[in-house]
Amino acid sequence: MAKRIFDIVLSGIGLVLFSPIILVIAIIIKRTSPGPVFYRGKRTGLHGKMFRIFKFRSMVVNAEKTGVSSTSREDARVTPIGRFVRKTKLDEIPQLINVFIGDMSLVGPRPEVKKFTDMYTDEEKILLTIRPGITDYASIWNSDEAELLAGSTDPDKDYLEKIRPEKIRLQLKYQKEMSIGTDIKIIFLTIKKLVFKA
Repeated sequence: MAKRIFDIVLSGIGLVLFSPIILVIAIIIKRTSPGPVFYRGKRTGLHGKMFRIFKFRSMVVNAEKTGVSSTSREDARVTPIGRFVRKTKLDEIPQLINVFIGDMSLVGPRPEVKKFTDMYTDEEKILLTIRPGITDYASIWNSDEAELLAGSTDPDKDYLEKIRPEKIRLQLKYQKEMSIGTDIKIIFLTIKKLVFKA
């Protein structure tokens, strides 16, 4: 309950503070690329319930229909403004809406597409008992997935081999350490990573 109240209060404050930035980015996306402002892809949430995530659309419309879920730095589906919002993580700001309405938490395992959560082992399925989050230990470790997948000819395969094992390990670490104190620490570490890139 305390974590949910923490999420509601901080996401509400965040939406108010970031509203001018949200408006500006929305206008730029709408004027420079045909399609909606937000990307509303399906993700696996708490207890395996599916929900639609809010992100600024950074790719061409229907990009997910190519069948590739992971994105490399050179991905031709990414729009010019999309490259900017991805690099600066501004595309993640609308997820505060998901946090406010209860689909997500500020801190928790990053929400995955169903084909990846379907791969969970019995041990890993405990991650489905936690609301997915905007950031976590794995997000700090791997703040630029596209960079790690740069040059890949099969981003999904490389994601499964090079990123997913450590990502799952760090998500399970968070599950064992979950507390408001841990969430505050991760939020500060995330801000530090974004500001100082280190």
